Amino acid sequence: MPGGTPSEVAIIGGGFGGIAAAVKLQRAGINDFTVFEQSPAPGGTWWDNRYPGCEVDIPSHAYSFSFMPYDWPRTHATQPELQKYAEAVVDRFGLRSRFRFGVTIRSVAWDESAALYVVTTDDGEQHRFRFVISAVGLLNVPRYPSWPGLDEFGGVSFHTARWDAGVELTGKRVAVVGTGSTAVQIVPAIAPDVERLEVFQREPGWVEPKGERAFTPAERARFRRLPGWRRLYRLKLFHTSMRRFKAYDAQGREQRRMREVCLRYIETAVHDPAVRAAVTPSYPWGCKRPIYASGFYPALNRPNVDLVPHAVTKVTEKGVVDDQGVEHPVDVLILSTGFQPTRFLSGFTVTGRRGVEIQEFWGERPRAFLGVTVPGFPNFFIMYGPNTNGGFSIIAQLERQAEIAVRAIRRARRAGAARVDTRERTLDRYVRWVDRQLAGHASAMDAGCNNYYHSPSGANVTQWPRTHFVYYLLCRTLPAFGLVYQGRRTAPGRTS
Repeated sequence: MPGGTPSEVAIIGGGFGGIAAAVKLQRAGINDFTVFEQSPAPGGTWWDNRYPGCEVDIPSHAYSFSFMPYDWPRTHATQPELQKYAEAVVDRFGLRSRFRFGVTIRSVAWDESAALYVVTTDDGEQHRFRFVISAVGLLNVPRYPSWPGLDEFGGVSFHTARWDAGVELTGKRVAVVGTGSTAVQIVPAIAPDVERLEVFQREPGWVEPKGERAFTPAERARFRRLPGWRRLYRLKLFHTSMRRFKAYDAQGREQRRMREVCLRYIETAVHDPAVRAAVTPSYPWGCKRPIYASGFYPALNRPNVDLVPHAVTKVTEKGVVDDQGVEHPVDVLILSTGFQPTRFLSGFTVTGRRGVEIQEFWGERPRAFLGVTVPGFPNFFIMYGPNTNGGFSIIAQLERQAEIAVRAIRRARRAGAARVDTRERTLDRYVRWVDRQLAGHASAMDAGCNNYYHSPSGANVTQWPRTHFVYYLLCRTLPAFGLVYQGRRTAPGRTS
């Protein structure tokens, strides 16, 4: 057991969630914290994902912190721009000295007698912290397919989240497996360079044009010089999203409107009738993650691009075989096969009171109060936890979660409380409410599509069912009923 006076807060993850937590702690006057980040720089997913065409789906002025305005050059920021923004926030608030880069956390274990966590890194080093904020994200563990023969493939193969920039694609026969939000960015970016590009689609997604463009010099100047105008523009983006959010009601009028928008886009953007039929979904809009892409459909019109509306079933030394038994010769195999979002906190072990591990507590249904706290795991806060994905901008969601953690930590410090825990009955009521809200959601399991939202229990464990405004209101009010402050802190590392 490491000795000495424990530190106050450990933040695990230096992406946008970890940065939000660090800034909120600092602004609350809590400066004894350390950010552990396994990558060599901040940014999280925007450091890891460097594939061609990588760009955010949400408008830049909404996909940014409320406390850090920025001179965005485009309506939708590219990966290099978002990485630059992450660096700018870290430097603007003087946080770089608080980061420990290249450090992976192995375990977080609660010490009941001392009312603190022992945080162990991958090299066996141990640290003691009163509070831990997990900000490891949701879409950070790649899903690799279990196709027979993948290990014997004679060409080059890699996942999009581990893009191999050293592989030359020019003049090669390339297969992209998947047509989700990542693939639709990669396909138009690499299509002009490759000899042949085959895009394997297991199931079509609803695609709508993103409308991305560069801001004009006049627009950028107006955002810089008129803060009120910039705030109004951001507010308008959130307000517009509230109407669009109604489309997730599988039986609502907005659902029909969004389907019509997407169908018109297919009709105007895709030339080949057979391809138009293949990319038209048969399930409700919003059943799986909606896709924003202006270049994907036009790329399918290129003479060197073929859409293969079939799943891949196995890999040979020279190519891939689809579910019709057809073998496709391939030089480079790009896996756009998604992530494992329902496996929350799978990267390290979290042990709470009485030696219970969080995966044991969850079983097949990850759950957390407001997506942030879990009964029996005191002083532990999750960012981007169960049922927090969505609500328009995840950055805004992360700010709300950071505020819950910081308010709880500050209150515990002021009251001299040893532990902040969660009432299990409150969590149960909250989860039942979330499930009721999702019951009429287009993503329900009986809607006829495959999505990444559901755990083995059948419950939707990733999605937030309402708008960000509703989440904001609940985050401001419910912690008073769900969190409980216990014990007295009598000395560093000791409780009564």
